[in-house]
Formats: sequence, C-alpha cells, structure tokens
Amino acid sequence: MVSENLLLDFGAFKVELKKGETIFKVGETPKYFYQVDSGKIKMCNFNDEGKEFIQGMFSGGESFGEPPLLINEQYPANAMALLDSAIYLLPKEDFFKLLYANPEINLQFTIRLAHRLFYKSLMASEISSQDAAHRIIKLLDYFKDTVYKVPTDQKYRVDLTRQEIADLTGLRVETVIRTIKELEKQGELTIKSRKVYR
Repeated sequence: MVSENLLLDFGAFKVELKKGETIFKVGETPKYFYQVDSGKIKMCNFNDEGKEFIQGMFSGGESFGEPPLLINEQYPANAMALLDSAIYLLPKEDFFKLLYANPEINLQFTIRLAHRLFYKSLMASEISSQDAAHRIIKLLDYFKDTVYKVPTDQKYRVDLTRQEIADLTGLRVETVIRTIKELEKQGELTIKSRKVYR
C-alpha cells in the first residue's frame, strides 16, 4: 500500500522471516507498522482446544496489525509467516509522521480498514448462523469479488489450502474437503488438478 521509497524515507527497515516465524503474539504492545514485501503472513488465534482461527492473510504490498497500533491497544492475535517472507517495519512514531505528511495515504488506510471491518462482520454472521457450504461459498466469493476483483466472466483460482479455508470459516478441515466435493457435484465449484475454481 505504501511505496517502498516512502517507507524507507520515513525510517522503515526490512526484515527477512522464515516460514513459521512469529512476528508478534497476543498481548504484546505494538511498536511498528508492518507491510509485506514478499511472501505471506497470517494473523490468527487459537482456542482452548488448540484449534486455529485465521483472522486474515496478507501478501505483497499489504499491511497488517494496524488497529492496535492506531488505538494503542495490545495485539488480539498472533502474526506469523506462512511462507519465507520479507516485511518492512516502520517505528510507530515514524508511521504517524508518514500519515500526517501524506493525507492521501491516510485515506487509503481508512478505506482498507473499512474493507477489513466489512469482511469480519460478514464472516461473523456466516460463522454464527450458516451451514458449511454457505460459509465456504461466501468466503470464496469475498476473495474473488473484493480481494482479487476477478471479472465476472472469469473463474477464480482459489489459492487457499483446505486447511486455510477451514481456519478462516471456523470449520474442520474434513468438513471443508467433504463440502467442496459436494459443491463440485452441485456445479458451484470446479476442481482441476486438485485446485478449486469458483
């Protein structure tokens, strides 16, 4: 979202991460603005039984963890690298200087946060009241229409694993696998070489 040059001008630095490496944990105090340069980052929580729930996934150019940083609260989720990744870290004070000096970027953040709030509201409603098939379709349509903006005349190749779909929808991975097969039979999805298309 923020250009590399602008981040560097305001004091950002790049950090290389190995797959599985933790960036921050639940309860830690935010000190940096984070933006992904390459790879993939997830924010997640675990329940008492150890079941993971993914709050969001972020790749090249996307930022993560801003709400606690902006309102001076502790992180409500963990962040870790899903793949070998590189991220920019910009100290909190410098991030605020960047926002004050660049109102157009400030507006972009407001819009981005509104999209995330919309997604969380959508998924909270789905998880609390809908069956597995409906949850999966709603999630895939959100990624197709809102995240990747795939034209309506094209198929969206789902880049989420079955486990990630489970973690994003609050379902068990076995339920996701079975439901995807049922959705294929109903013509809602296509599976080619183990890849799902919507």
